[in-house]
This record gives sequence, C-alpha cells and structure tokens, in this order.
Amino acid sequence: MKTLEKTNPLTSLKSIIEDFWNADGFLSHPIFNHNYPTVNIIDKNGAYEVKVSAPGFKKEDFKVAIENGSLTISAETSSESKEEKENYLRKEFSTSSFSRSFRLPDNITQEQIKANYQDGLLNISVMKANPDQKNIQEIKVD
Repeated sequence: MKTLEKTNPLTSLKSIIEDFWNADGFLSHPIFNHNYPTVNIIDKNGAYEVKVSAPGFKKEDFKVAIENGSLTISAETSSESKEEKENYLRKEFSTSSFSRSFRLPDNITQEQIKANYQDGLLNISVMKANPDQKNIQEIKVD
C-alpha cells in the first residue's frame, strides 16, 4: 500500500530555481564558461598596445593575423604523457586553445605590427599611421 505524502509546491519550485542557478546548473553551461585569456588594450601616443595574458603557451603556439580590418589572436597547445609499469598503463593528454578578434581602427599601419611573447604575456604593438601622412594610394592609369 502506498503512503500518501503531502508536499508543498513552493518548496519544489524553490528547489528547481536553485538547481537552475547553482554552479552545476544553467550557468555552468559551456556558453557561459568562456576560457579566454584576459586582454588589455592601451592607447598610447603612437601605437595601440595589446597585452594578452596567456601563460602555459610557447611563442610557436601563437598565430597573430590581420584580415578584413580585424586583428585575430589565437593559440593552441597540447601535451601528452605516458607511463607504463608492469601492472598498468597510464596515458594522459591535454589541449588548450583560444581565439580572440578585435576590430582595428582606420588609423593604423599594418606593415608595422610587432608581437613579442615573454613570461606568459603576449605583447602586440599596433602602430598608428602618421596623421600628417595622407592615406591615399595613387593608381596609374593605363
């Protein structure tokens, strides 16, 4: 024989709401867990300095590119370890990657962009165009 038990619907609703907002619920979904490195952009007199905090990478892991007026910074690294003993085999691997894009202003010189990676910090210097220099390209008429 089943036992009837009186429940309070508000308690159940409270439990549902708590489950929705707790650390293992809705906000832990991957779309809310961006694993992007922090970026600081500093507007200096003659350049924009982009500083990306990305420890654990090597300079060979980075790709910095300009395409269609956007600066894209990406990196990917992977590692693998393997340990074999008489009774077991342990093999582990990990990967890490990110990609960030930033729209560039019109007043930059694409030919003078420099990047340097040291001690977990990627520094990108984007030179501003000389304001006295006109951005005019003359086209020869044939």
